[in-house]
Amino acid sequence: MALSSDDAFRRRVVLCAGIAVEDFIFKVERFPLPGEKVQASTLIATPGGCAANAAMAVARLGGVAHFAGPVGTDEASARFLHGLARTGVDARGVERVDGGSISVSGIFIDATGEKLVVTRRGEKLAQVQPRDAAALVAGADIVMADNRFPDFVRPILQAAAQRGIPAVLDGDQATTPDDPLFAIATHVIFSSEALRATTGVDDLAAALKVMAKAAPGFLAVTNGPEPILWLEHGEVRHMAGFPVEAVDTLGAGDTFHGAFALTLAEGRELIPAMRFAAAAAALKCTRFGGISGTPSRDEVDAFLATR
Repeated sequence: MALSSDDAFRRRVVLCAGIAVEDFIFKVERFPLPGEKVQASTLIATPGGCAANAAMAVARLGGVAHFAGPVGTDEASARFLHGLARTGVDARGVERVDGGSISVSGIFIDATGEKLVVTRRGEKLAQVQPRDAAALVAGADIVMADNRFPDFVRPILQAAAQRGIPAVLDGDQATTPDDPLFAIATHVIFSSEALRATTGVDDLAAALKVMAKAAPGFLAVTNGPEPILWLEHGEVRHMAGFPVEAVDTLGAGDTFHGAFALTLAEGRELIPAMRFAAAAAALKCTRFGGISGTPSRDEVDAFLATR
């Protein structure tokens, strides 16, 4: 993607569309046994959810982040929107659903960085659609959507296609190989768990080839600290991650998606964009606090400069 000299200095606008969650994150030495109480050394309350996390990562990394997604009128939704605003994310694309509620998660992170998650699912949001998808996409350079609310994100992905801008889909939730979202997005990046569950194929390289029949664009899968896999001209390629001492892996995948979308919008080629995103995700894992541990642009650049 060639950029003019004026455009090269403009902050890119990334529209992140999908699920909103309120996260309560507890830091514990170890997980409690049944019937046992343990003390948490730290508690952080933060907005969460794939798309919202990606938007916060974009803002932290120097992009202009917009969020679009269904929320309710409950207290958790109000706290979510207040918290999102404090991170610098523009939430103009939210749809408030009277009597609806967002999901709320209690997340325990132990001394090894492993997580245990309990979620109360939101209500009355699954069939919500954006009022004007074309208007949401009009000012964006790229769209990043998760697949938790397919009825909401499908019109946004279609509007991005009509405008001719890239659309990155986070395949975070297991679905079916013929899910129409895969055919609309220009870039699909799965989590390993969702790719295996969607295809029924345990080998990730083979699973990517299965999905290539339904996803004609760029196709990749992340797998925690293991190498990123993607398809190039029908062949599976690998990129090693960055080894770090993990403190908290929560939000690492969402950081990857936000960073990848932002750097694509800035004109980077696929491999440099994935490398930047992998570095941002690795740095996030070294910090407690879910998405609040996302690094800044300067921190990622400094990290990459030594590797």
